[in-house]
Amino acid sequence: MKERENFGSRFAVIMAMAGSAIGLGNIWRFPYMVGEYGGGAFIIVYVIAGIVLALPIFLSEAIIGRRSRSNTFGAMRKLAPGSRWKWLGLLIAVTPMLLLSYYSVVGGWAVEYLFKSLAFEFTTSSPGEISSMFQTFTSNGWMSVIMHTIFLAIVSIIIAGGVKKGIEVFSNITMPVLFVMIVIIAVYSVMLPGARAGVDYLLRPDFSKINLSVITAAMGQSFYSLSLGVGTILIYSSYVRKDENLLVSGVGTAVFDLFFAILAGVAVMPAVFAAGIAPGAGPGLVFETLPYIFSKMSGEVSWLSGLIAIIFFLSILVAALSSAISIMEACVAYFCEEQNMSRRQATVLVFAILWVLGVFCALSFGPLKGVVFWGRNIFDLMDGLCSNILMPLGGLLFSLFVGWKMSSSDVRDEFTNGGTLKFNSAIFSVVLFLIRFVAPVTIILIYITNILV
Repeated sequence: MKERENFGSRFAVIMAMAGSAIGLGNIWRFPYMVGEYGGGAFIIVYVIAGIVLALPIFLSEAIIGRRSRSNTFGAMRKLAPGSRWKWLGLLIAVTPMLLLSYYSVVGGWAVEYLFKSLAFEFTTSSPGEISSMFQTFTSNGWMSVIMHTIFLAIVSIIIAGGVKKGIEVFSNITMPVLFVMIVIIAVYSVMLPGARAGVDYLLRPDFSKINLSVITAAMGQSFYSLSLGVGTILIYSSYVRKDENLLVSGVGTAVFDLFFAILAGVAVMPAVFAAGIAPGAGPGLVFETLPYIFSKMSGEVSWLSGLIAIIFFLSILVAALSSAISIMEACVAYFCEEQNMSRRQATVLVFAILWVLGVFCALSFGPLKGVVFWGRNIFDLMDGLCSNILMPLGGLLFSLFVGWKMSSSDVRDEFTNGGTLKFNSAIFSVVLFLIRFVAPVTIILIYITNILV
C-alpha cells in the first residue's frame, strides 16, 4: 500500500486549513453581517462563538481525522467498527459533492469577472451597463457552464498533484499573496473620500442590536467560516503529522480566518459607502455593487481603478479556489481509499460527477429557472440543503462522536500527542466539556432559530 502523504510543516497545515476556511463568505457575508448586527459588538460575539462552537467542532474533526488517518467514511469504519456511525461517514462523503456542485458555479462567476476586469470592462462601461451585467451573464446559462468547467478544471489539476505537490504548494504560495492583495485593496478603499462611514459601519459597537437572532447568526457564521461539518478539516487533519499540536493549528486557523474576514470588510465596505451605495448582502455585493463602484470611481485614474478591480477579482478567485480544493479533496480521498482508485482516476471521476451536478445549478438561472422545488431553484435548493441542514448536522454528529463515542483517553491521547504535550488537565477538561455539551446544544439552537425565523 502506498504510504499516506503528510503536510510538511505547521505553516503548511495552517495555510491549507486557512485556505479551506477562507472563501467567498469571508469577503461578502462577514462584512455585511458585522455592519448589520452591531459592528464591533458583533465581532466580540463572533469571537466568543468561535471559542465555544467553531473551535470545539474543529478539534473534533481534527481528532477524528488524525486518529484514523483516513477519509470520512474510513474514519468511522476504523474508529467505530460495526456501528451505525458508518452512516455519518457516508453522509460526510456525500455532502462535499453537493456543496461543491453549486460552489463551483459561484467560482465560475469569479472566473468570468476576472476576465472582465482584465479587459477593463468595469472602467469602460456605463453604470447602467454594469448594473445589468450580472443578470445578463447568469441568465445565459451556457456561459455559466463554461466558467464552471474552467473553475472545476483548475481545482482538479491542483488536487491531482497530491497533498504535498498540489494542495500544499498552492496554499503556501497563494494564502500569503491573497493577504497582500486584500491589504492593497483595503488601503485603496479607506483612502477614498467618504470611506470613514464604511469603517464606522463595520467597527463601531452597537450593543443595542445584540439579541438571540444576532447571537445565533454569529454562531452560524463562525461555523460556516471555518468550513465545519463537511469533512474538510477531518481530511486535512488526516494528513497532519502525529507531532503536530492540534490546538495550536486550530487556533492559528481561526485567527487567520478572522483577521482575513476583518481585512475583507475594510476592503469592501468603505468603498461601498464612498460610492454612496447602500450595502447589500450576497452575490449582489461582489458581482453587482462593486463593479459599479469601480466604474463610478474611475474618473481621471481609470487605470488605478481598473488595476484594483483586477486585484479584487483575482483575490475572489483565489479564495474560492482554496475552499473548493479542500472540499474536492474530501471527495477524492474517499474514492482513493475506499474504492482503491489512483488519485488521477478519482479526480477525473469526481470532476465528472461535480460537472454534471454543477451544470444543473448553473442552468437554474437561465434555461432551468422554471424548475422550482419548494419555492427554490436548483442552485438555491442545493445551497439551503448544505448550509442549513447537512453542514450543521455533520458538525453536531462530529462533536457527539468525539464527546460520547470515543473514549476520553483516546481523545486525550490525540489532544496531547500521546502525552508529549504537557497541557494543564483543566484545559483538556474545558475542551472536552465544550465538545460534549456546549457545541451540540449550540448547533441545536441554530437549527431551532433557523426554523423559527
